Amino acid sequence: MERVRDFLIDAGLYFLATVDGDQPRVRPFGTVNIFEGKLYIQTGKTKNVSVQIHKNPKVEICAFHEGSWLRVTCELVEDDRTEARQAMLDSYPSLQEMYSADDGNTEVFYMTNATAVFCSFTSEPETITF
Repeated sequence: MERVRDFLIDAGLYFLATVDGDQPRVRPFGTVNIFEGKLYIQTGKTKNVSVQIHKNPKVEICAFHEGSWLRVTCELVEDDRTEARQAMLDSYPSLQEMYSADDGNTEVFYMTNATAVFCSFTSEPETITF
């Protein structure tokens, strides 16, 4: 899990795919954090991505960095605790200009049933689960 977090941080930007009815939706994300042994992402409840995750928590993440890429297939579970939201905001101080842990909008999700595949053109794929 730490390796996945580190890759996503090093990439600086990753893409999160959700489903909206029968239409896939992909958008850039940049937040990732480990809290209490789980890998988390963050968004706002007012965004379409939040609605899509709540309807269908199965998502896929893809990132590319220095000639390698990572794909993570997982389910997202909302953690509605203030402590989880605050931990994310503490990891990304710039977010505190737009979000606060108790603003009614900030939400964090942790990954479960996750399969991460590290790939490149120069080595065999490596798969980890968490």
